[in-house]
Amino acid sequence: MDCKEQNQQTPRQTHAWSEFRAWVKDRFSLEDDKAAQSEITANISKGTEFRGVNLWVLICAALVASLGLNVNSTAVIIGAMCISPIMGPIMGIGFSVGINDFDLLKKSARNFVLMFVVAIITATVYFFISPLGNASSELLARTTPTTYDVLIALFGGMAGAVAQSRQDRTSTVIPGVAIATALMPPLCTAGYGLATGQMKFFLGAFYLFFINTVFIALATYIFTRFMKYEKKTFLDRKRERFVKRVMFFITVATFVPSVIIGFRMVRVSIFEAQADKYISQVFNFPHTRVVEATRTYHGGRDVPRIELLLMGEPLDESVVENARGQLFNYGLRRAELVVRQASGSDKVDLQSLQSGYAELLDEKNAQLAEMRSRLARYQVTNVDIGDISKEVGTLIDNVESMSLTKGMIWDVSGKALDTVLICVVTPKDHMRPIEENTLRRWLSVRTKVKNVKLFVDPKANE
Repeated sequence: MDCKEQNQQTPRQTHAWSEFRAWVKDRFSLEDDKAAQSEITANISKGTEFRGVNLWVLICAALVASLGLNVNSTAVIIGAMCISPIMGPIMGIGFSVGINDFDLLKKSARNFVLMFVVAIITATVYFFISPLGNASSELLARTTPTTYDVLIALFGGMAGAVAQSRQDRTSTVIPGVAIATALMPPLCTAGYGLATGQMKFFLGAFYLFFINTVFIALATYIFTRFMKYEKKTFLDRKRERFVKRVMFFITVATFVPSVIIGFRMVRVSIFEAQADKYISQVFNFPHTRVVEATRTYHGGRDVPRIELLLMGEPLDESVVENARGQLFNYGLRRAELVVRQASGSDKVDLQSLQSGYAELLDEKNAQLAEMRSRLARYQVTNVDIGDISKEVGTLIDNVESMSLTKGMIWDVSGKALDTVLICVVTPKDHMRPIEENTLRRWLSVRTKVKNVKLFVDPKANE
C-alpha cells in the first residue's frame, strides 16, 4: 500500500518541481526587452566615440571631479561621475572581445587612450593652478584600492552590460554604475599627483583606475559570452586566425592581471581584518590607548608589519612580548609587531596641542571659504530639462526630442570666460525647418543664460 502511494506521489512531485524550475527560469530570464545584437553593437560603438559634445562633457566632468576632490565635497564628485561618459570605451573593449569584433576593439582602445590622456591633462592643469594644494580625505581615499573596489567594478560592470542589452536604456542603471565604479575620481587624483610631483598619489590612483577598468571590461566580456551573442566571422581565413590570436592575447592579458590583483587584494584585506581584530582585543588596556595603527602587507618574502603608537600608561616589555606571542592565535604568525609608546618622563602639552589644532582648523576654514567664494562666481542653476522639453514641444511642433547641457567656456590660460547652454534638437521631420532663432531666444529667457548654442541633428530619421 505504501509503495503504491509513493508511486502515485512521484509524478505529482516531478510536476511540481518542473513548475518551480520553470518559475525560477522565468523570473531570472533576460530575454524580455532584449535588444537585437546589431542594435547593441551600434549603441556601444556610438558610446565609444570621443569627439564634439562627448569630449567637452568629459573635460567638464574632469574639472567638476577635480573641484570636488579639491574642496572635499562628496556631492560634487558624485555629480561628476554622473555626467562622465568614461564607461563607453571600457564596455566597448569587453563587448568587442566577446563577439570577436576587431574593428570595434581598435576603435574602443583608441578612444580609451584619448579619454585617459584628456582627463589626466585636464586634472593636472587644474591642480597645477589651484590655490588649494593640500590632500583632502576624498583624494586620499582614491590612492589605496581594496578588495571591495574589485567587487564593485566587477558587479557594476555586469549591471552596466545588462542595461546595455535592453531595448529601453532610459533607466538609472548606467548612471548608478558610473557612480559605483568611480572611474573619474581616480583619474583626477592621478592628475593631482602629477601636478604636485607626488608619484605615490599618481601610482595609487592609476592602480585603482586600472583595476576598475579591467574588471568592468572583464564583466562585460563575461556577460557577452553568457548571452551567447553571435561572434563575428571573417571571409579571409588568415585575417581570422590573426584576429583570434590578438583576441586571445587581449583576453589573457586582461584576465591574468585581474586574477593576480584580485588575489593579492584579498590577502591584503584578510591581513588587515586579522590585524584589526588583534589590535582591538589584545591591546585593550584601561589606562593605555592605541592612537595610531599602521598595517603594512608587502606580500612575497617580505614580512607583514603592524606598527602601533600608544598613549597613556607605558606597558612593560613583558606585556609587549606577551602580545607578540599572541600573533599566532590571530593568523599573524609571520607579522612583525612594533610598539612605540611614551616613556614615564614624557609629558604632553595638551594646551599647546589644542592651540595648534585650532590654528590649523582656522586655516582650513579660511581656505574652504575662499574656494566656496570662487565656486559661487561660476556656479549655474540646474536646468529642469523635463519641464523645458514639454514647453518646447508646445512652442515648436517639429521637435521630437532635445538635450540640454550647461557648462563654462574657458580660455587657454584656464580662466573662466562665460556660461554656455548647449542644446541639441532632433526634429520629427528633417525636411521641415525648425525656427532656430525663436527657440534660441526662448531658451535664453527661460534658462537665464545669454550664450545659447543650438544644434539641429541633421541625421534624424535617416
